[in-house]
Amino acid sequence: MREFLFLLLFFQYSCYELKKDCKSFHLGEFKFSQIINGEMKTSYFKRDSLFEIEIFENNTDTARINWVSDCECILTKLNPKTYQEKRPIQIKIISTDENSYEFEYSLVGDIKNKRRGKIEKLK
Repeated sequence: MREFLFLLLFFQYSCYELKKDCKSFHLGEFKFSQIINGEMKTSYFKRDSLFEIEIFENNTDTARINWVSDCECILTKLNPKTYQEKRPIQIKIISTDENSYEFEYSLVGDIKNKRRGKIEKLK
């Protein structure tokens, strides 16, 4: 009987999935901070239904945003300056809370080099 209760509780909690409210992060103003070469750097961006406009160290970049599902999108820079910038970035939201979300990102097709980050929604 104890084993049955243990298995029941195990399956109940192992099947629990975090709720994600990804749609509330499709539009708005956001902040992303990360450590680059030992220094904390912050970029700010605004997202509407078609574009994401990012400001990083007084430089502005615009990318087309294509939501492939509620929690996944592809960013493609409109005016890439290098071959690396021509490659689209795949973003997947993995968890959300009231004003932020955690995500993983990589160049499209480069699953070996996924990174993680956290975005804070400002407005």
